[in-house]
Amino acid sequence: MPKTVLIASDHGGFALKGALVQNLRDTLHLEDLGPESAGFCDYPIFADKLCRRLLDMGEAAQNGEVLGILVCGTGLGMSMAANRFAGVRAAVCTCEFMARMARAHNNANVLCMGERVIGQGVALDIAHAFLSTEFEGGRHLRRIELFNAQSCKS
Repeated sequence: MPKTVLIASDHGGFALKGALVQNLRDTLHLEDLGPESAGFCDYPIFADKLCRRLLDMGEAAQNGEVLGILVCGTGLGMSMAANRFAGVRAAVCTCEFMARMARAHNNANVLCMGERVIGQGVALDIAHAFLSTEFEGGRHLRRIELFNAQSCKS
């Protein structure tokens, strides 16, 4: 389990972010990076804020001690914005299996979900699966390291 979970949303994911915070705050250290209200806002701003904070946490983030959760209407916009950062591996997950595999095989460090796509109960199950799964390393590490290569040559 991570020691710290960073969480942010836009207006389209605000209610689900609130449910996640309420459910996770008793068992994890949460940093809610906004927004503070459901008023219209732009998801790239909050993805940027979360990703910069994650990357600033250095080795703790690299070791999986810090993970992020981003929520928007579909999860897609947040994942696109987050994956622009070197070192961030954001995965849109719509079921627990995807969340487990995103961590175990892809060492995803940011979970993206869509409030308009999944209900709160499923989202909580997905978050718990993501946060409780460790990266398996091994053959998967070699593939993750290719993300940082200038090109993926076969």
